[in-house]
Amino acid sequence: MPSQVTDVIGPKRGLSAAHSHIPLWLKIIWTVFVVVWAPLYLRQYGAQNFLFYCDLGNLLIMVGLWLESRLIISWQAVGLLVFQSLYAVDLLGALLLRRHAFGGTEYMFDPAIPIFIRALGLYHLLVPPLLLWAVRRLGYDRRAWKWQTALMAIVVPINFFWRPEYNVNFTRGIGHEQHLMPSWLYLVGYLIVAPVLVYWPTHLALRWWAGEARQT
Repeated sequence: MPSQVTDVIGPKRGLSAAHSHIPLWLKIIWTVFVVVWAPLYLRQYGAQNFLFYCDLGNLLIMVGLWLESRLIISWQAVGLLVFQSLYAVDLLGALLLRRHAFGGTEYMFDPAIPIFIRALGLYHLLVPPLLLWAVRRLGYDRRAWKWQTALMAIVVPINFFWRPEYNVNFTRGIGHEQHLMPSWLYLVGYLIVAPVLVYWPTHLALRWWAGEARQT
């Protein structure tokens, strides 16, 4: 098998239990969570919800854990660490100060949504430490920011035009639809700013976090 393929699907030495970097129990727990979470979210929020980076991330993290794929885990770390951390700040701020710093977590306080569905949303708080731990275990793949930028370039225009009232991934404005500039200009800015000011700095931080000896 070519080396570039094995870099994507897992370590070259194979995924035997003796050489596994990711515990089996963690793979099983995350898979059970996804199996429970996905159909409930689909019924509650609709198909467009699975175009959120965080929801796509749940599925890709599951694949990355089972394959022990350095690339997939690194890719998700680049794409999710900043936004999931901002989500946590917004949620904790709303809980402690009754004020949303950025927006995007209001649904967690909506009594019209079943409390079990809202409780499932707490996975956002677990994803950053999980990804940081997994990157530390597997190492960091320097191609990750390119993969995340490519995913963004595909997903964001879809979010912008399909069911724009849901403002998936803030493609219409941060927290709420913005009206300070033309929507097309905001979209262009998004496609430039996210890779430059979010993904690239996260990429550099993850290179440091994983250590040069672990990089490919």
